[in-house]
Amino acid sequence: MAKKVIKKIKLQVPAGKATPAPPLGPALGQAGVPIGDFVNKFNEATKEMMGDIIPIVLSVYEDRSFDFIMKTPPASRLILKAIGQDKGSGKNLVKKAGTITKAQVKTIAERKMNDLSANDVESAMKIIEGTARSMGVEVK
Repeated sequence: MAKKVIKKIKLQVPAGKATPAPPLGPALGQAGVPIGDFVNKFNEATKEMMGDIIPIVLSVYEDRSFDFIMKTPPASRLILKAIGQDKGSGKNLVKKAGTITKAQVKTIAERKMNDLSANDVESAMKIIEGTARSMGVEVK
């Protein structure tokens, strides 16, 4: 018989840098997850992705065991990494934060393809371009 899931938690954690400190520790502690085990497993699984923010879906079972599914980093983070900025423009119509090429948009779309509700790369590119425009990033 399969174990019963008692809680699902969605978190965004820096790759390879999970620590028991807040905000991660209290969120895991309230769910009854062994914090040290999670930190070790997560850091081991994400050590090659240093510098990215990794969204995870953590499933906690009745016996306090857990497993997690890692997603791709948020599109906004990938766009900011591509243009070399820390944050987007606060006023996207007035002030531009930078420019991104179609080739960069395509690589981001291909990386995010599993997490997007797009049937092909072209529609995924449109989603990424929309995100870029809302951040004040010009698509050339």
